[in-house]
Amino acid sequence: MTYHPPAYLPAATHSYLDRAADCLREATECTEVPQRYALAHVSALRATAALLAARATPTSTRRRRQLTAWQLLAQVAPEFSEWAAFFAAGATKRAAAEAGSRRAVTSREADDLIRDAEHFLRLISDSLGVHPFLSELVPSGPLLSGTVSPARSA
Repeated sequence: MTYHPPAYLPAATHSYLDRAADCLREATECTEVPQRYALAHVSALRATAALLAARATPTSTRRRRQLTAWQLLAQVAPEFSEWAAFFAAGATKRAAAEAGSRRAVTSREADDLIRDAEHFLRLISDSLGVHPFLSELVPSGPLLSGTVSPARSA
């Protein structure tokens, strides 16, 4: 079956979803623990960008405090507030991992984040009505076959 994206979504949404899936696949194939963690977190950021591209509406150009992607996600899609808080809490670890810290995260944390990011990407895709492509782009493997943490149910 050929995938046909919904016509009502902006091209940026599809691009971000594709990039999120690619990043997640790269995380599953990576052998470096800090990089796996960082890639999984970036995948979640790109999934968030996809949702924001589809749902957010521009606001006035008055100067306001700049919001993070996670803060915007919680505003634009309150049903993802718990996920936004979860990924926001991991931003410091991601920054340390990207800076090359080998102590920033454990292998278990990286594996858990990959699973959580995969689940999050699927939830975002489902909410946008674009789920068929994920099984082709993100193969299920040993890292992705677990369950998500019980603290997060979106």
